[in-house]
Parts: sequence; structure tokens; C-alpha cells
Amino acid sequence: MKIIITGSLGNIGKPLTAQLVQAGHDVTVVSSNADRKAAIENLGAKTAIGSVSDADFLAQAFAGADALFAMTPPNMGGVDIIKNTTDAGHAFAKAIQQANIKRVVMLSSIGADLPSGNGPIAGLHNIEKIYENLDASITFLRAGYFYINFFNDIPMIKGAGIMGANFPASLKIPLVHPEDIALAAAEELQKPFEGKNIRYIISDVKTPSEIVTAFGKAIGKPELPWVEFTDEQYFGGMTQAGVPEEMAGLYTEMGGGLRNETIAADFLKNDGKAEGKIKLEDFAKEFASKF
Repeated sequence: MKIIITGSLGNIGKPLTAQLVQAGHDVTVVSSNADRKAAIENLGAKTAIGSVSDADFLAQAFAGADALFAMTPPNMGGVDIIKNTTDAGHAFAKAIQQANIKRVVMLSSIGADLPSGNGPIAGLHNIEKIYENLDASITFLRAGYFYINFFNDIPMIKGAGIMGANFPASLKIPLVHPEDIALAAAEELQKPFEGKNIRYIISDVKTPSEIVTAFGKAIGKPELPWVEFTDEQYFGGMTQAGVPEEMAGLYTEMGGGLRNETIAADFLKNDGKAEGKIKLEDFAKEFASKF
């Protein structure tokens, strides 16, 4: 099969590319960064360098492909983030139609069933709706909260001796490791399928209380506490750390959506299974290696 991977060689794209090349497929990786060309080719894949917001470039890159892993960048600029993400989705959809790709796996997220109240995930909701109208077989691969987001808490742990966000320690959070997403995406891209479906990919479901316990044990800080911030405190902490106000506002809204249990509700109601291989205890070792 000729398979296109968007998202460059990130935390998902790199292991996904390696798996598909090893399986004998003709793989092309789309990247906006020409410096990635050598690394992509070293994995045995081809490169297509350009912008994911450019429908004409994407159509050329997608030409002749059997399948596509569609991943839009999580931060499409510091302003108009939802609009920019949605616009990229329109560009993808136009290119998919022009290239007549019949199999698409879209990286989406828990909470993408919601049109609002979910922060940056609203852009993925919009793209799901755009793709629903395509004449292609599509799997919406809804991923959990990325384990690796917790790397952002390392300065807080070192500086204040705490972890925290604007949701409580008792909240159930569906978590995922990028490598488990890559495995699921590879499965979906290679199997015959007709129609459109939703697949949740979750590695584990844990509470912040369980997360700080696992991390604290792994880094030698067994008393590491979880602190629930107000929305104002959470927003202020991010902007003071240099996060653009619009993005900080979206992350604060996403935290609120987790807190009121709307973002995880569809997964917990309709699936609820953590099929991924990498559990919290496994990731805690990876977290400690970065600490």
C-alpha cells in the first residue's frame, strides 16, 4: 500500500512510520520542516515538504495514495487557533477528494463529540464533521489525554514541589501514550474497512491522585501532592510561564471540561476500555528519566 503520514516525525509519526515501513508499505511523510528530510529518509520513507494548510500541496502529496493518516498540528499559531485548525481540516478534505483517497485514519480526541466547552478539541470536532461528508472510509481515532503532557509539570515539581491543574485529584482521566496511538493507527490503516467509525485509543484510566503517587514514587518524592487550582490560577500560571493568552484560555477551558466530566463522558459511556499497552506505571519510569 501507498500510505501518507501527516504530522512529520513527532511522537506518533516516528513510530508509525517505522512500523509501516517495516511492514513493507510505500510510506510518504508530510512535514513542514525541510530539516526533517534526512531523518524521514533514514527510516525508509519518502518526504513531502510543505504546509498542511495548503490544499494544492496536500493534493500533490496525496496523489496515488491508498491510505492517509490525517493529523493536524495541535497549535495552529498563537491566535485564531480553532479557526486555523478548522481551516487546515478543510484543506485536508479538499486534498483527500482531489487525490481520491479511499481510506483515512484521522487523529482526533476524547471530547471531540462536543462542539464547545472542550478547549482546543473543538477544532477536532469541526474536522470530524467536515470529514463525515467525504466519500472515503474513515476511522476517527479518538485519543486520550497524552501522558507526555505531564512533562510540562516538571518545572512545577522542581520549583514548588507540587503537581496540579484546574481539576480535582479524584477525577477519572483517560490517558494515552503516543506509541499506543501509533500502534492503533497502523492497525486501522492496514485493515480493510468500509464506512465511518469511531475508535477510542486509551492506555489507562487513572485519577490525578494515582498519577502523583506513581510519579512521586518514580522520582523519589513519595509525598508529591496534587493541587487543584481555580480556573483563574491555572490561566495565570500558564500566561506567567509564557503560554499565549488564547492558548492558555483554551487549555483552561479543556481542564474545565475534564472537571465537569463532559470530555471523557462519551468514552466512559460507550467504550471505557483501556486497550493500550503502556500503563501509568510504565510511563512513570519514562517520566522519571526526563525529570
